[in-house]
Amino acid sequence: MAGVDVVALGESMVTFLPTRPGRLADVPSFDRAIGGAESNVACALAAAGHAVRWVSRAGTDGFGDHLVETVASYGVDVRHVERDPARPTGVYFRTAGDRATDAHEVAYYRAGSAASAMSARTVDLAAVRAGRVLHLSGITAALSGGCLDLLRELTAPAADRPVLSFDVNYRRGLWGSGEGPEVLLELARRADIVFVGEDEAEEAWGVTGGPGAVRALLPEPRVLVVKQGAAGAVAFVSGEGEGEGEGEGEGEGEGEGEGAGAVSWAPVAAGGAAADRHAPARVPTPVREIPAASASASASAGTFEPAPVVDVVAPVGAGDAFAAGFLSGILRGLPLRRTLRLGHLFAAAALTASADLAPPPARDTADRLTVLDTGRWERLRLGPGWTEADPAEEEVRTP
Repeated sequence: MAGVDVVALGESMVTFLPTRPGRLADVPSFDRAIGGAESNVACALAAAGHAVRWVSRAGTDGFGDHLVETVASYGVDVRHVERDPARPTGVYFRTAGDRATDAHEVAYYRAGSAASAMSARTVDLAAVRAGRVLHLSGITAALSGGCLDLLRELTAPAADRPVLSFDVNYRRGLWGSGEGPEVLLELARRADIVFVGEDEAEEAWGVTGGPGAVRALLPEPRVLVVKQGAAGAVAFVSGEGEGEGEGEGEGEGEGEGEGAGAVSWAPVAAGGAAADRHAPARVPTPVREIPAASASASASAGTFEPAPVVDVVAPVGAGDAFAAGFLSGILRGLPLRRTLRLGHLFAAAALTASADLAPPPARDTADRLTVLDTGRWERLRLGPGWTEADPAEEEVRTP
């Protein structure tokens, strides 16, 4: 697959979604789908027209067949997904409720899965490093010692390393010990682009004080995106072009790439690699030794973009979709504000679908919406089926 834009590495599972609300004990039947942080990103990016490869492992069982065939149906290159006859494909069941509520239940059956056997010896490292961007997630680091060693190998500083995108994805239940926060901080500090939720940073690292405090903890990444749920997201960009994109989105008809004020801030817009990958890795400060962040840490150096109002069907997968949209904006060389808006629109597509994975909006639809003026963008409301609506009709839904 020549000219790979993004390689995503990580476990995906077959997921069973309830046919009605209620406890797992009470739901009589489930619909089958797939879900996995990295494969969700891969599928959304491929559906948006990018050249994407997914690297993983799956069992030789029927669930593995379904998983690989479904990811491939989005246009993702799956030739480097190894099939393991000795280990099963992971599966999980979940309820229809919001993950953040006490009513939400998830039952994972992934221990000993084929993907948990990923290591530097069981995956093709050349295939993993073949893209302009390598997208990883903290979930993979929690699956096994071999998976953690693999992520440390892939995130190690190197002159020829792809631009590294890392979604923290802290899941307390996946870590059998208390080392998870420190490991994730170590990996995030090695990345070029990092995605983390403000609430997630507080849960994992005890960081309070807003996005600026998260940036104070993570000054190393060239781009740090702090997600603030339904409110929006703040992007911090270091080095040349910091703050680029302020004031974008005020009118329609803005172009891509050169001339749109985009290339200077985006680490891969011109196909180049981020600097200083040959530098020695910084030794991370253990979480227990991190002083409380100063309340004076400010998000003023970042760019905030509000999210549109969304009539949520299911919240699962929205973070992955946001990452895919943001990476798509970077690959296309869009200005920072439009890139943030594209992340929000991809997330809205996932939020208005019942499964973990939902196709993103068509490019012409997304482009019409990302250049709305500020007032119309802030009045935008998106509901189920909006990705299939006529863009002009959708804009009418901005009272």
